[in-house]
Amino acid sequence: MEVHVKLFATLRRHYPEMEIGEAMPVELAEGATVDQLLASMDLPTDQVKVVFVNGVVQPGDHVLQADDVVGLFPPVGGG
Repeated sequence: MEVHVKLFATLRRHYPEMEIGEAMPVELAEGATVDQLLASMDLPTDQVKVVFVNGVVQPGDHVLQADDVVGLFPPVGGG
C-alpha cells in the first residue's frame, strides 16, 4: 500500500530533495504501523515527536491505511 508522508521543520534534512509542503509517497506492507513507517524511512524515532495521520495525532502502533497522509513533526522549543 502507499501512504503519503510530509516532513516538517528539522526532519526535512533527512530528505533534502523534498520541497516544503510536498508529500512523499512511501510503499508499505498492508497492516504497517507508524513505527514501521519511521523505520522504513530511516528516521530516528527520538527525532519524531508528533505524528498526524489524516490530521489526527496517532501513536506509533497506529495501523496505517492506503492513501493515508502522515505528517511528521520533531520536538519544538520556544520561549
